[in-house]
Amino acid sequence: MTTTNRVQVGSGPDTIRVLKAALVDELLPDTYVSGGALVHMETVSGGQISPAADEDSPLPVTASPLNPATLAGLLAEHAYVYRMRSRKDGAGGVEFYEEEVTPPREILSSVLASKTWPGVPTLRSVIGAPVLRRDGTLLQRPGYDPATGLYLAAKVALPPVPDAPSAEQVHTARDFLLNRFLRDFPWASEADRANYLALLATPILRHFTRSLTPFALIDATMPASGKSILTGGPGMLYGQRVMPWAYAEEELRKSITAVLAEQVGVVVWDNLAEGTVIDSPTLALLVTAGVWSDRQLGASRNIATVNDRLWMATGNNLQVGGDMASRTVRVHLDPNMPRPEQRDQSRFGIPHLDQWITVPANQLTVLWHLLILVLDWTGHGAPRAATVSMRQFTPWAQSLGGFLAHHHVDGFLANAADIRDIDEDESRWRAFLSCWHTQHGSQPMTAADLRRSGEPDRIGFEEQDRWDGQFITTATGRTPNALALGRLLTGQIGRWRGDYVIRSAKNDRGDRNTFWVECHTSSTPQNR
Repeated sequence: MTTTNRVQVGSGPDTIRVLKAALVDELLPDTYVSGGALVHMETVSGGQISPAADEDSPLPVTASPLNPATLAGLLAEHAYVYRMRSRKDGAGGVEFYEEEVTPPREILSSVLASKTWPGVPTLRSVIGAPVLRRDGTLLQRPGYDPATGLYLAAKVALPPVPDAPSAEQVHTARDFLLNRFLRDFPWASEADRANYLALLATPILRHFTRSLTPFALIDATMPASGKSILTGGPGMLYGQRVMPWAYAEEELRKSITAVLAEQVGVVVWDNLAEGTVIDSPTLALLVTAGVWSDRQLGASRNIATVNDRLWMATGNNLQVGGDMASRTVRVHLDPNMPRPEQRDQSRFGIPHLDQWITVPANQLTVLWHLLILVLDWTGHGAPRAATVSMRQFTPWAQSLGGFLAHHHVDGFLANAADIRDIDEDESRWRAFLSCWHTQHGSQPMTAADLRRSGEPDRIGFEEQDRWDGQFITTATGRTPNALALGRLLTGQIGRWRGDYVIRSAKNDRGDRNTFWVECHTSSTPQNR
């Protein structure tokens, strides 16, 4: 065997020292450190060819953590590891010779046990398409980028994109994306189209904007409206993992931790049951966390992973609840017809788009034009929409709002009020407080008094519900007892629900809390 990577080992301790030094000295190609552990980039064989838009679309490479078995295989492939042996020669003397060896498993385990690897390049993430660096330059060369620690494993072979696109290139890109690629979706409003274009560009701009990314909700009034094609757009470009929705919080947490170990840029919970309410503390935490920490599956140690994914969900007439309303960007489709699948495809800007987007050459076309628009925006100073705000996501909203405004795409986030309309938690509390104020005005009441007023009136043999079914219920749909109701009300004190807000004070004896509802038409601006 002829190789320049010759590694001589000896005793156990000597072998550990020699191999660790050799790994630091870049003995193995495409080896990096991530979270204190060595990983090796390798091509994935037998991957999917042109999957459907609603199927997994993995990246062509993966960062595999080194373990004793993989390290032994890589040493055999890229190095000549040997030790010196001796034997008697024919003349009665001693001769020395080299013997190629595979170090024992316990030796390799000891080598890999270290968390400190000075000099080994740091791998921060694997990406499937070019991204803007923080200095505004485009990372577009496949492979490892020392400036960012990112590894570009391009899903499509992209020719170099010009740093300063011409006016003609920009015009062509806008025309293709807006008047062909996105033309025939049944957008409920111009805001839905603008929001989607922002989401499509988000993975490219995330490192540049240094911002959290909101949750993306893509829903429709009818099946076959194009939801999966919309999620497949970014999924095909950046790498996609499609998962079933986990209705239990523990299962949802586990699925998030598992998918963060995979090299994909987009995660899609596809085809949720019609009318599903997305009200998850786990998901609310995820989209506001730059780093996701959790116990490693199958192990007792915790891991921390950078949350650099675009998280999306699709379904028909979906709702949000809890804290998700302020953390969600909605893209709503409404074909306004009984059988959307029977639309005449021959008249579409791109007929049979669900099949068209799975072809790598077509993915290249979409990505190329998108990058042209991005570089034209940065070439003009990357103007931001300073008046746009979205809680923790304001840097994202201002950057993407500026990007869209620069390209004359109107309506970005203009449907934010619609999110409140599909906020199931907001709707039921607003209805409850409205009925409460109608029934009792601003009269202070104990939780027990309020609970008794929620009992139906008996008229003859019939019961009449003065609350018309709007009395607040627990998460399981049951009417709470007085104690549970008091806790629910306490948790809502000072939180406005539409025009109504709960106030509280002690009763005259000071031994019980009382509650009442104020309406903004009867309260002072200071109270609001």
